Order: sequence, then structure tokens, then C-alpha cells
Amino acid sequence: MPIVLDAMGSDNRPDPEVKAAITASNALHEEIILIGDEPTLAAKLAAIPGDKSRVRIVHAPEALDMEDKIEDARRKKQNSMRVGMELVKAGEGDAFVTAGNTGMAMYYAIKSFGNIKGVIRPCLSAVVPVKTGHAVMLDIGANAECRPEFLLQFAFLGKVYAQSLLGLKDPKIGLLSNGEEEDKGNELIRAAYHLLKDANLNFIGNVEGKELFNGQVDVVVTDGFTGNIVLKSTEAVAKLIIDVLREELMGSFRTKIGALLAKPAFQNIKSMLDPAEIGAAPLMGIDALVFVGHGRSDSRALANAIRSAKHAVDNQLLSHLRAEITNIL
Repeated sequence: MPIVLDAMGSDNRPDPEVKAAITASNALHEEIILIGDEPTLAAKLAAIPGDKSRVRIVHAPEALDMEDKIEDARRKKQNSMRVGMELVKAGEGDAFVTAGNTGMAMYYAIKSFGNIKGVIRPCLSAVVPVKTGHAVMLDIGANAECRPEFLLQFAFLGKVYAQSLLGLKDPKIGLLSNGEEEDKGNELIRAAYHLLKDANLNFIGNVEGKELFNGQVDVVVTDGFTGNIVLKSTEAVAKLIIDVLREELMGSFRTKIGALLAKPAFQNIKSMLDPAEIGAAPLMGIDALVFVGHGRSDSRALANAIRSAKHAVDNQLLSHLRAEITNIL
């Protein structure tokens, strides 16, 4: 079935979404359903060359803004996020992708689909670059306040993500803390440590940032407040490194020659550090495939978000998550 794309989510809506739908539909040979104001989307679609036979529009006259709260969403009953998720709920799409308001995405995902049976609290995950490839980090912002049992379930959800989408047989799980010792961390981390240690997981203990980015774990678990800060700080530092390197390498004729010779290596580094390569993160624990990307996503990021959603569909991520949670109850 099609991937459903919220055409009114990003900061620069709907241009990145329309371009992404065309790109992804041709690259993946899949139908993409664009949700948004039909006259606007039809005009945007007509203005872009290329094969658009796999792109379909479903009308949603209203759009949510990044600052909108639940009361705003209740007033905008025909917003693109709600209409799109209801389409998936009705069985007309396999997954929903948005670059819109994360809080509203969580609200509508719970309202439309509910949690996977047994999940206490859904969370938001991210795939972060590490020395050995990638690692899954969760929660990255859905739950600022957590209980120890939340972190335990996050670990099981992350384990399935790493197995299904990263192809890891027995992923190593770490608990983000301010030290490797068992007694490190605040009350939440110390209590979660013992739950994880006693669970049927490949738990290697507490990890600091250096262990995470050295690739010593495949899944790192934390609360949403901490995870969000770590993720945004990591992205900011990565951008700083790329920007400084570009300025330094373009500073003289000599460094420009060196940059030209090292261009393939720098392109690989840039690709590894670029969050647009993954495009979006799934809301884990929701009983559907809902992917949320950055508000500043461009068409490339959104096309990759669609690709990530299709990868999750093809690898039966939702079925594996349901089975895993059932097994640990």
C-alpha cells in the first residue's frame, strides 16, 4: 500500500514535500499519497517536471503549525496530520510520514492508533552515526519525565529496531549515564540499571558519550529530555565541524588543492553526519508506522524519510515490535 506523506508539515511546506513525493515515488516505485490543500498541491505538482503517475493527492484544507497545542488541533479538525493518520488507520496506507509538530504527531498517533498492547509509553527514536556505523537512541524527546519501567521498554523497542532495520542479531544495549559504574547517574538511571540488568537483553551497562560514539553499543536508552539535548547537541557539533572544515579548506590555494584530493573522504564524513540521510524517526510503541522528521527538512530529507518508512514496512517492523512486547509481558 502507499506511504502517506503530510504535505503541510515542514517549515517550508509544501514545496519540499511535493518534490520528495515525486523523487521517492520514482526511486522506490511506490505510490505516495500527499495530504494537504488539493488546489495548492495540484498546482505545485503540475509545475515540477517528471513522472508523477504514482503521486496522489488527498484533500485536507487545514494545517498544524509548530507552535500549535492540543486545543489548536481540536479547532483544526481537518488538518493534514489527522487526515493522513486516519487514512492509514482505514487501511489505505502502510505508513505515515510528517515533518510537522512532534507533539501533535504523538497526540494524533495515540488518538488514531493507540499503543501496541502492553506498551506503557511510546517514545521517539533516532539513528545516530557512530564509529562502527549507526546506533539507535531512544527516547529523543517524546517523554521528558520517565519512570524506570519506561526505560526498560524503550530498550526492548530499540532492540527490535536494531534487529529489524539495522540487521543486528543480538544488539548491545547501553544506558546513558554520567559514568560507567553501576552506582552512577540520578535516581531514575540507577533504578533503570537494575531493571535492564535483570532483563533478557544484551545489556552492557552504563555508557557515556564516548562509548556511544565509539560504537560500543547498538542501542542507547535514556529519558526524552536528555536524549533530545544529546541529539540536538550532536547535530550542532557535526554541522560546526563541517562548516569549520569548509572554511579552513577554502582559505588558500594550497588548502584548496588538499581539499580537492581529499574530497571523497570529506563527502563520506558529511554523509555520515548528515541527519537528512535517515530523514525521519519512528514513534516507537505506537500500533502503526508513524515517522517524524525535522521541521527544517528539505526534499532530500523527506525523500529519505519515505525510504526509511518503506524499509520499515518491508522488514515488518510493526509485527516484530508487537511480538517482542507480547513476549516480555
